[in-house]
Amino acid sequence: MTLQDLFDNSTALPTAPKVVQDLIQSFDKASVSTEDVAKKVSLDPVLSAKLLRLANSAYYNVSRSIGTVEDAVLMLGFVAVRTLVISSGLVNSFKAVTGLELQQFWRYSMHTAVAAKWIAKKTRDNQELAFTIGMMHAIGQLLIHSAMPEQAQALDQETPPLDARRLAVEKAAFGFGYADVGAELARRWQFPSTFSDAIEAFPAPLAQEPVNRLAAVVHLAAWRARAQLEQLDAEATAAALPRDVAEAIGLDPDTLVDDMPPLDELSAGLEEMFR
Repeated sequence: MTLQDLFDNSTALPTAPKVVQDLIQSFDKASVSTEDVAKKVSLDPVLSAKLLRLANSAYYNVSRSIGTVEDAVLMLGFVAVRTLVISSGLVNSFKAVTGLELQQFWRYSMHTAVAAKWIAKKTRDNQELAFTIGMMHAIGQLLIHSAMPEQAQALDQETPPLDARRLAVEKAAFGFGYADVGAELARRWQFPSTFSDAIEAFPAPLAQEPVNRLAAVVHLAAWRARAQLEQLDAEATAAALPRDVAEAIGLDPDTLVDDMPPLDELSAGLEEMFR
């Protein structure tokens, strides 16, 4: 199956909720009305309920209860609300995927997202973009398992879906990997090119000049999330650290080992995204 064949399989492709599509378009707009955003989000009861649970979670630790979508936009700000709604919409787009444990997959994605946001703050890159790209960097894995379940599960026997070697194994078997699929999905969902470029480049961010900084941030975040997933100890985590990638974006690699808080701490409260 080619990449084109995969995307021609309409039964395997998710559809982004309308409000998510609208918010994606807002990345390219200079100004967006908060009232308009609140109105659009309010039209989707599932995403509205999820947004309110997230807004009242430990992750934001706001001083008073947030009871409406309008309150959420005012208290958290448009950028934060957009990030939460898009991320929650991604989760909602996939109800069940053969061969994948979705709870584990989304927890790994969430850990990558919060690690990417933390790293982006250190490197002075766009934190919300880093979070959203981190959240969807592995989404191609869901499409591969949906569109070609037998071939995907055959690879799972030797190399688990979230293993660091998985991309190379997929390239050898199919001619494309989940990063290629995720980048193409971002293009078809009409995300700004920033997203598709970063997703496509994150496996090897130093392979192009100039370095795609968001791809490098997500590459480092995925390393950290994978270490958590595989329950590596501190020594093994440090040994696997892509030091050259950190240095390429002006980050002291030791900061990622010595200063980054535990991912469960960084993501506390975001579990609401999966409910």
